Amino acid sequence: MTSPLAPGFAGRPVRKNCDVHGVLETLVWVVCIAAALIGLLALLSTRRTWEDYGKDGLLMDSDAARAPGAGSAAALQERDEEIRQMLEARNARRARRDEEPVDVEAELARLTGRPQIDPELRQEIRDLVKARNYRRARAGKPPLDVEAEVEREIARPGDL
Repeated sequence: MTSPLAPGFAGRPVRKNCDVHGVLETLVWVVCIAAALIGLLALLSTRRTWEDYGKDGLLMDSDAARAPGAGSAAALQERDEEIRQMLEARNARRARRDEEPVDVEAELARLTGRPQIDPELRQEIRDLVKARNYRRARAGKPPLDVEAEVEREIARPGDL
């Protein structure tokens, strides 16, 4: 008659784990199958599609660039103001180190890619916009905002 206990190291009895290994293998398979079924059930029960993800305030950078209003005048103005604040803070640090400060507006124009427009060119563009408004008024169309049109013409890539 054999005992479930076999002689082990230093005379200590060692229990044979054959039954435990079989139960553990069965338990692992049951848990894996149950998890797969629960995952499949959760996937089928949700009605959300991939297009819905990110619509509740969590946007990726690529989605934020395509978001409505990302290129609007208000967004660009806010961006310019934040860059201006960072440049002013950098000038304050440079002043503490006794270094020469950088022209904030010139650096802002360089960073944002806006063209450098001298006052004479700006006045010439303003005159062209006024002439366009005169032609529009003669045609019965409403006049355009002069300053907004000047900025739009300056920002338009091309002939400048």
